[in-house]
Amino acid sequence: MNANTNTNNNASPPMINFAQPCLDDATIQDVADVLRSNWITSGPKTVALEQALSAGFGGRPTRMLTSATAAMEVALELCGIGPGDEVITSAQSFFSTMNMIAKLGATPVFVDCDLVSRAINLQQVEAAITPRTRAIMPTHFPGALVDMDALMGLAQKNSLRVIEDAALVQGSYWKDRPIGSFGDIATFSFHPNKNMTTIEGGAIVVNTEAEAKRVDILRFHGITRLPDETRDVVVAGGKFNLSDVSAAIGLRQLPQLEGFLQKRALLVERYFSQFPQVPGAVLPPRDFPRQSWNMFCVLFPFSEMQLSRKAFRDALRQQGVATGVSYEALHTTTLGRSYGYKEGQFPNAERIANETLTLPLHVNMSVEDVDRVCAAVAAILKR
Repeated sequence: MNANTNTNNNASPPMINFAQPCLDDATIQDVADVLRSNWITSGPKTVALEQALSAGFGGRPTRMLTSATAAMEVALELCGIGPGDEVITSAQSFFSTMNMIAKLGATPVFVDCDLVSRAINLQQVEAAITPRTRAIMPTHFPGALVDMDALMGLAQKNSLRVIEDAALVQGSYWKDRPIGSFGDIATFSFHPNKNMTTIEGGAIVVNTEAEAKRVDILRFHGITRLPDETRDVVVAGGKFNLSDVSAAIGLRQLPQLEGFLQKRALLVERYFSQFPQVPGAVLPPRDFPRQSWNMFCVLFPFSEMQLSRKAFRDALRQQGVATGVSYEALHTTTLGRSYGYKEGQFPNAERIANETLTLPLHVNMSVEDVDRVCAAVAAILKR
């Protein structure tokens, strides 16, 4: 008998991970080659990845950083945002949007979002604009996008910068143009749970080469090089440059991105066809064309079900299904409350925060895995 054979009939089923990167042998070999080259920090691989990404964004200047959070910080600095300024953002987003605004001394101004698409409420954005407003920072969610025409029109009318948090939607299109190929500034994430990965890493897409050169300074200590090959610092920059080890992974992942997105779309269609009928549940939008799927989030009416989200997640975990929560409402965090916000102000963001269960979705899954997730949900609800 094989020593690894499990003879316990009551053993837990194998876990379906919440998220998981897809790294092939060629990628691993490329990483080994970079390590052997002795050039492992920012170098030719990073430049090559920036150029490849830029080509996919219509030639717009693109720079790699250590994370999407770093890209947000640099984007805000690029826009000259600091103490006394306001940045309008959605109460439904990951913590990094709020954190980077606050870190630079500016004030995050929250508004609500649509319950289904989670797109920032542009009517509330317009109402929230004051003389201190400098930028709008919307978050795009899988399956749908913020109305880019309306967003850019509103920003231009009020002379505001737009910093798109596109961490979740690489490969999505607004009409016939990919996100990142137009607009103002866009930031992307290449964390292992995103559509493609560089382990940790992010990108910022800007308008001009002059802005890109400014990013170069801000992401590397604020250094400028002088004609005599000495250096000067004119601004307090950070240390956000990506390694060539990570860039090598990205260079292998990028040509596979379209295939990854097709596989994710196939799994999502399976979720839509197999998901059990749950009265009061809210599924993601399905009718937006050419959208990438990084997550599959479902809102469950836990109070009506007389079951807590924690108990539901624990029961799914016992069935070998890992889940996530995406995302808590920013205005109800301790930091958010410090700006005077309180529960009840943004009902859609709060309902999403309280009722969302994010189900497994990654390219290593099969349609049978989706069936198993849906069956586990149905079995727990039947109980």
